[in-house]
Amino acid sequence: MTEKNTPPPSSSPKEPLPTRTFISQFFDFLKTFGIIGLAIAFVIGQASSKLVTALVEDIINPLVGLFLPSGSLEQLSAKIIGVSGAISEFKYGDFIANIIDFLIIALVVFVAYKALSRYKFVEDKTKTEESK
Repeated sequence: MTEKNTPPPSSSPKEPLPTRTFISQFFDFLKTFGIIGLAIAFVIGQASSKLVTALVEDIINPLVGLFLPSGSLEQLSAKIIGVSGAISEFKYGDFIANIIDFLIIALVVFVAYKALSRYKFVEDKTKTEESK
């Protein structure tokens, strides 16, 4: 009487499993999870973030500043005197500059995603099953 769920006997039960070196396991890990591509994307993302920040700080802010009484978007602030008499300064101009910075980076990522999905380098998750 044999059971249906018993595994087949191995060819030699005393044969040790092949051992892999730490380095080969590490490289398999890098290949499996795409760590190299992720690292490259991170470095490119950091560099493009610096470029966009420079664009906002050096070109957009001075252009907007031409139309502001303070002369600079980042210098816009509101000072409020609290109950204790202490002055709090809200630098909303710097916050607006950071929002502009974020929106430009988000736009660049969106355009890159659309270009890559057009050439099937990434899966376009915005399309429904019927439109594929």
